[in-house]
Amino acid sequence: MKVLFAAAEGHPFIKTGGLADVIGALPKALKEAGVDVRVILPKYRGIPEKYRLQMEPVKVIEVPVGWRNQYCGIERLDHEGVPVYFIDNEYYFGRDGIYGYLDDAERFSFYNRAVLEVLPAIDFQPDVLHCHDWHAAVIPMLLEGHYRNNPFYSNIRTVFTIHNLLYQGVFPFEVLGDLLGLDGSFFLGVEYYGNVNFLKGGIVFSDHVTTVSPTYSQEIRTPHFGYGLDGLLNDRADHLSGIVNGIDTKAYNPATDSKIFTKYRNNLNKKTENKIGLQQELGLPVAPHIPLVGMVTRLVDSKGLDLVTRVLDEMLYFDTVQFVVLGTGDEAYERWFREAAWRYPTKLSAQIRFSDELSRKIYAGSDLFLMPSKFEPCGISQLLALRYGSVPVVRETGGLNDTVHSYNEETGEGNGFTFRDYNAHDMMNTLRRGISFYNKPEHWKRVTRNAFTGDYSWDVSAQEYIDIYKKITGQG
Repeated sequence: MKVLFAAAEGHPFIKTGGLADVIGALPKALKEAGVDVRVILPKYRGIPEKYRLQMEPVKVIEVPVGWRNQYCGIERLDHEGVPVYFIDNEYYFGRDGIYGYLDDAERFSFYNRAVLEVLPAIDFQPDVLHCHDWHAAVIPMLLEGHYRNNPFYSNIRTVFTIHNLLYQGVFPFEVLGDLLGLDGSFFLGVEYYGNVNFLKGGIVFSDHVTTVSPTYSQEIRTPHFGYGLDGLLNDRADHLSGIVNGIDTKAYNPATDSKIFTKYRNNLNKKTENKIGLQQELGLPVAPHIPLVGMVTRLVDSKGLDLVTRVLDEMLYFDTVQFVVLGTGDEAYERWFREAAWRYPTKLSAQIRFSDELSRKIYAGSDLFLMPSKFEPCGISQLLALRYGSVPVVRETGGLNDTVHSYNEETGEGNGFTFRDYNAHDMMNTLRRGISFYNKPEHWKRVTRNAFTGDYSWDVSAQEYIDIYKKITGQG
């Protein structure tokens, strides 16, 4: 089985969110399962120099973008056994950042067409093109419109994965002909209120559509979470699967992690040493017996920050607890947390920045991990928290609902604490429930043991993807 992953970002080369984590980890799991898997990414200016120096030139070709032909350099490096190709074009990708430019329609039209054009040049004929999110979503449509009659491409099948339906890549109608080089017969497959919707094209033209958790695959078929595409997703329900994400359990392992204060497996005393180290580093009072709640998040509305800001003052004023928040995002939330940390300097540390090292220290040093998301297609942070024995407190949505199960004191089952309704006081009461069990050692040992012993690897999910590949290619 030969599979090529196409995505706009991938860890460790370039990352803005969970998409990059998937592209960094899932191919390795597929490779271990026997798949010849490769990855193709744009070559951004922001890729660290140490990786750029490892890239080897493969070939230079021209890629049609509508009526124009554009330079396309192809470079390659092998990362942890997985070949990774980079599409080089300074005009499109030699910029700071990844997204948010006024010509994103042209930049990613070029990338989508380049993925197909480079296949003969790299001498790789995949059985499956696995495309991720809107930035790679029109590859299946371009395959049908420009390449299907070419014998090299005739047997290639496509899988499209939705990581977040909120972001769809909607552009003016003219993009269809001017950038994608397709006639009006393809418009119905991408039409969205008179515009061209890249993500819709991925749903319509792919052989199979997946998303990143079973619950989210059901949620996006409703008007509330479907963002105008719920009817289409219901029409394609027989070709839609929800497969929960995993994490790279080798890269994120408290027993070997050199970035945390003290390495440990499932030893709560060693974990407490990490808590003390975190309190010292952040200037909080060293108090190993006070419950420490961590948040590593984008400071945006979808992450449930309005619930937190509504009740956190009350908790900090009345409860014996400490909070640590790490992240950047909306200016209003950044300012609120800075001001709250000024009001409660012994109870709240607000780290308004990005730091992989500090995030790992928070996973290792916190007792509870808060994720009250409005929606969460899968979520990575709760899996990392579980891996490090920080007990999640989450809202029952998307992948949070599939991976965190509320602790039952009668049976001893459950690896976290959950609430259903998007309500600030429900969140606060659930968090207080978690804190109450923190103060009952016999229960705390059970819930943390359940967290430590869960399987958060990609192994099971990788096999689910392989089953889909086999089904659509007739190899099953």
